[in-house]
Amino acid sequence: MIQKGTYVNVVDNSGAKLAMCIHVYGGYQKKYAKVGEVILITVKSIKKKKPEDLKIKKGEMSKAFVVATKIKSKLNKNATFLQNSVVLLTNQDKYLGTRIFIPLFKSFRYTKYLKALTMSAGIVY
Repeated sequence: MIQKGTYVNVVDNSGAKLAMCIHVYGGYQKKYAKVGEVILITVKSIKKKKPEDLKIKKGEMSKAFVVATKIKSKLNKNATFLQNSVVLLTNQDKYLGTRIFIPLFKSFRYTKYLKALTMSAGIVY
């Protein structure tokens, strides 16, 4: 579960490396985000590339889609990950990157984020 102040790893090729959650979308006084939910993040560190190649800068705020948590998820009770991971989104809920570097749950097929499965490195059942 991810709450305000939690550091998360960005697992797409947008240029961000580490981010911090600053808001959990989904209702009044919602405290935790689970796999498959949207949060608002701020970028804390970026990858060492040319600044003109990056799609996001340090300190920028962006929406993010939670794809993995350390706690067991509601989508798949058997699988856990070693880190909290997100994929960055634009304000119009489009993906900022073009690749995802970790495998995702097969259950994403039944959500509105179906395209994440095609961009991912594999599928976890």
